[in-house]
Amino acid sequence: MTDSIPVIDLKPLFEDGDAGRLAVAREIGEACRGIGFFYLKGHGVPAERRESVFAMARTFFESPDDLKMKTAYSRDTGNRGYVPMKGESLDPTKAPDLKEGYNIGLDLAEDDPEILARAPLRALNLWPDVPGFREIMLDYYDAMLSLGRTLHTAFATELGLDPDFFDDKLRRPLATLRLLHYPESPAEMEEGQLGAGEHTDYGCVTLLATDDAGGLEVRTRDGEWLSAPYIPDTFICNIGDCLMRWTNDLYVSTPHRVINPSGRERYSVPFFLDPDPDAIVACLPGCSGEDSPAKYPPIRGDDYLLSRLNPTYEKSGLVTGAIN
Repeated sequence: MTDSIPVIDLKPLFEDGDAGRLAVAREIGEACRGIGFFYLKGHGVPAERRESVFAMARTFFESPDDLKMKTAYSRDTGNRGYVPMKGESLDPTKAPDLKEGYNIGLDLAEDDPEILARAPLRALNLWPDVPGFREIMLDYYDAMLSLGRTLHTAFATELGLDPDFFDDKLRRPLATLRLLHYPESPAEMEEGQLGAGEHTDYGCVTLLATDDAGGLEVRTRDGEWLSAPYIPDTFICNIGDCLMRWTNDLYVSTPHRVINPSGRERYSVPFFLDPDPDAIVACLPGCSGEDSPAKYPPIRGDDYLLSRLNPTYEKSGLVTGAIN
């Protein structure tokens, strides 16, 4: 086990057939069973595509408050829309996080059956009056979803499953693209307040793009905080609680936090890949045995995500509720 964050090249998985997939899967599996984080290069997402998302995020967050609040996150927006400064507490025991955000989910039509049924965590996306915003965000969302599905072929391979094992569990996933803006660290902050409080992510895997401001810290197995520096043209990936549960804790969901940088703002764009709402999260084949019985009962993907989201927003009154 290592307390460093490895850099893994995904290119062999795309270009070297079964041998490349096996080699990449081994590297990813080692990281997932160890520190739970890894950098990903060779991912195939053009830098220009990411830069356009960051530029649009800055445009949105610099907009007047009345424009942003027209798309405000609420109990009824299905984990979509604008979350104002201090609107969430990733560590509910501490002061609210010093950041603002914007959530985008799977883009569904008004007549989609899940929309008409008001299914949990399904809703129409909220789009601000910012030219080009919707097109740029949906293009990036699609790229991240494709990359996340590709990563799951490596997870399945490393776990001894068919490479396509997760395909039917990620058809219409509860995946969320988030735009985040952290102000520079103020002279005075509430006790225990951070940009993002100590937490683990909720889903299967997170694909994070950041600017070069720094601030992300990962907690090692020894309880020390390890800085995750900016590396150009990489994503920072980490395992979430849902995949840790699926693997019976073989893969590790690692606590992390964000410290507001001193003297400058920080922007980041994470993509959280959760499974389909009706996917049953139960101990995977080969992840339990006589000496390691299954630790968790089966649960639907939407029920699990709701159980994790609501405590995050309780302080601000923005719990999602069972029906949107």
